Amino acid sequence: SRCLQFNLKRLDVAQIRGQMEKILGAEGMPFAPGAVALLAHGADGSLRDGLSLLDQAIAYTAGTLDEEGVRAMLGSVDRARVGALLDALAAADGKRLLDEVEVLAGFAPDYGQVLDAIAAILHRIQLRQLVPGMAEETADAVDVPALAKALAPELVQLWYQMAISGRRDLALAPSPRVGFEMSLLRMLAFRPAGVSASARDAAPGGSARG
Repeated sequence: SRCLQFNLKRLDVAQIRGQMEKILGAEGMPFAPGAVALLAHGADGSLRDGLSLLDQAIAYTAGTLDEEGVRAMLGSVDRARVGALLDALAAADGKRLLDEVEVLAGFAPDYGQVLDAIAAILHRIQLRQLVPGMAEETADAVDVPALAKALAPELVQLWYQMAISGRRDLALAPSPRVGFEMSLLRMLAFRPAGVSASARDAAPGGSARG
């Protein structure tokens, strides 16, 4: 027998979010923009999966489609918690970092999703540092402009690599929390040779002053 193969393009988050908002508007259903944004991210490039998540979210939230309910359904964590982790790392404050992990653990998060969120924010920070015109300006709980000023660009690159490698290695860790903590402690421990943690201590072009 013959079969057909269709190579379908992944949609970006904005496209999926736009379709969801169009459908909800046509149905006259109220929604929180943050809730739709979470669902669009959760769709992972598939509009079909996104619409399936939307149906689930409507049922889960009894038609209110608020951000808190969608977060609970997806098992995702408030971005304020992710921002607090990055603030503690930027300050090189190990105690505060582990205190934030303890708070985070109370939400029983998917630690892989938290590392994904850290990597996504580091991407935004790096864009703001190196290609400001391409930086996405969004109002959320993470102060990306402040972190972009506080962190050396080389350090952002290193932390990004540690976040995505830590995400990959979670399955090998004694437990997801241990693997997550070790990823953060690795960020706390390592700095590129000759690079200060602070972007203010770096010379133009990203090289550190002597």
